[in-house]
Amino acid sequence: MAISEIKEPKVDSTLSKGLAILETLASSKSSMGVTELSKALELTKSNTFRLLQSLVVLGYVRQNPDKTYSASLKTWQVGRVMLDNLNLRELAGPELKYLSKETDEAIYLAVPENLSVVYIDKRDSSKPIRSWNPIGGSAPLHCVATGKAILAQNYNSLRGQIAGQLTRHTDLTIINLADLDADVEETLKRGYAYDRGEFRDRIHSVGAAICLPDGEAVAALGVSLPDVNMPEKGADWLGSLVLHAAASVSAKLAKS
Repeated sequence: MAISEIKEPKVDSTLSKGLAILETLASSKSSMGVTELSKALELTKSNTFRLLQSLVVLGYVRQNPDKTYSASLKTWQVGRVMLDNLNLRELAGPELKYLSKETDEAIYLAVPENLSVVYIDKRDSSKPIRSWNPIGGSAPLHCVATGKAILAQNYNSLRGQIAGQLTRHTDLTIINLADLDADVEETLKRGYAYDRGEFRDRIHSVGAAICLPDGEAVAALGVSLPDVNMPEKGADWLGSLVLHAAASVSAKLAKS
C-alpha cells in the first residue's frame, strides 16, 4: 500500500469533545459555566451541557452550587497514577542523596494528598539530635516547608480550599488567610518555602516544589532539622540547595 493511501484512524467526535471539556476544566484556575465552555470550545450549549452531565455521572467533573463546573479529584487521581508510573522516587533519588550528603539532616520527598503532603521517600540524619518522620507520614500543606512550597506554586487553585482549614499546631502556625497570602508571596519570591516550627515546636524545614512543564507542583523536596542544628550559613543556604535539587528533578520530569 502506498503511503498516500494510509488513512489516519477515525477519532470519535463525542469522545474528543468530552476530553476537550475535561482538559479545559482541568487547566482552568476557576470553575466555568456552560456558556463560557461552549464559547471557548466552539460547541453548542446543548451539546456542552450533555457532555458535562456525562462527565459528572462518570465522576470526572463536579457541578458547583452556582451551576458552574470544575474538574473533580478523580481527574487528579488519574494524574497521580500517571505520576506514580514516572517513578518519582527513582528520579529524585540522586537529589535526595546529594542533599543528605551536603547537610546530614533529614531529607524528604513529598507529594500532595488533598490538603496535606505525604512523604514517599526520605534520607535520615546521622546526627544525635534530628528530625524524623516515617515514609507514609503526612502533614498539613500550610505547616511544613514541602507542603508550603507546593501550596505556593498551586495557590490559585488551592487558596479557596484551604481558607477554612488552617488548623493550629504550634504557636507559630499560620491560621489567618491574609498571613498565608503574605507567606505565599514570600515563598514565590525566594523560590523556596520556610517552616519556622509551624508544625512541630523547634523543628524547622525548607522546601522547594518539583513542577511539571506547565508550572504545576506535583511534589517537593525538603530538609528538616531541629533549630539547634541550623547551620551558620542559615536557612538561605539550605534553601538554595533544595531549590537547585528540586529544579533538577523538575528538569528530569520534563524529559520523561
